[in-house]
Amino acid sequence: METAGLAGSSVALIFAYVGLALMLVLSGIGSAIGVSMGGNATLGALKKNPDAFGNYMLLSALPGTQGLYGFGGFFIINSSGVISEQMTLLQGIAILAAGLVLGVVGLFSAIQQGRVCANGIASIGAGNNVFANTMILAVFPELYAIVAFAATFIINSSI
Repeated sequence: METAGLAGSSVALIFAYVGLALMLVLSGIGSAIGVSMGGNATLGALKKNPDAFGNYMLLSALPGTQGLYGFGGFFIINSSGVISEQMTLLQGIAILAAGLVLGVVGLFSAIQQGRVCANGIASIGAGNNVFANTMILAVFPELYAIVAFAATFIINSSI
């Protein structure tokens, strides 16, 4: 009986740590891809309109927030004290689910936001005054990362 309990807690810990890793890695990869898209677009736009570098920089940095949400989720769960030898299998699965949700949504949200920002940067480089419009449109993919972060917070509160 004692051995089965230890095996269950080990599996729960594995699920929890895999969830935390997915949360960080996937959202971080998405942010890296998204900000790279903005950076690449900035390099092209600088040739045509070097005076708009401040706008380019802000738009390029915007997809980096999903990586921060991944770290925030990691911090919230890791500092809550729920991850321990006494955690249940259900708690481990809940953390794994939170990691999948935040990681996958952060990954795709950052990439899509990077595309919106890169197109806005290219348009600004071509002389169009679309900075504010691009910021507004770039918020839409971000919203889903915020919802996933909120879901992670709610999952953590329920375990």
